[in-house]
Amino acid sequence: MDDNPTVGTAGMRIVKLLVGSQPQTVADLIKAAGVTRTAVIEQLNDLLTAGYIQRNTERLPGRGRPRYLYSATNDALKLLPTNNQHLVVTAIWCAVEELGGSELVHKVLKRVGHILAEHYNRQITAEEPVGRLRQLAELLGKEGDLVEVRKNNGRLVLHKRSCPFISMIDDNRTVCCVHQEMLSNVVGRPVHRTTSRHDGAHCCTFEIVE
Repeated sequence: MDDNPTVGTAGMRIVKLLVGSQPQTVADLIKAAGVTRTAVIEQLNDLLTAGYIQRNTERLPGRGRPRYLYSATNDALKLLPTNNQHLVVTAIWCAVEELGGSELVHKVLKRVGHILAEHYNRQITAEEPVGRLRQLAELLGKEGDLVEVRKNNGRLVLHKRSCPFISMIDDNRTVCCVHQEMLSNVVGRPVHRTTSRHDGAHCCTFEIVE
């Protein structure tokens, strides 16, 4: 299964019908979704391949042909972020800081950067830093980040217009180091943050150090 297979609107409709529900047949899903059998089958096949649903066979008494029952896997839950997701993450962050102080905070952030880099490195095939940065930008974009790679004075710069840690920013902006740590580990070279939205810039930008 791919690390982050893309699920479109039609696929999400099926996922939402299956998550937390009893296993359902194709006929059940056709009725609930209000679409054609062909459309349902197509989405089910894609979701099966991605690992977001599973299919079991049920044999009914007195009937020759079995029927398929579809249910959501635990991975499907990752497709359904809740509105309090940022609140939970912020609460965890505050707890780490309160219990361990700045030393533990820096250790945690460094490790988080490494874990994120390991996640993306499994999907990146380029060997040169520039190619790796471009591929990383594509992966981040597929995950919903607003990110672009541009040339600036002959240098390649990553423009990160969105920020998943915006609710966790403190006065010292310690959490901002996560992106810098992750980028450095992915491209294989030091990465310098050249601008920050928290200093009044339109977005955060990162540049590979030659």
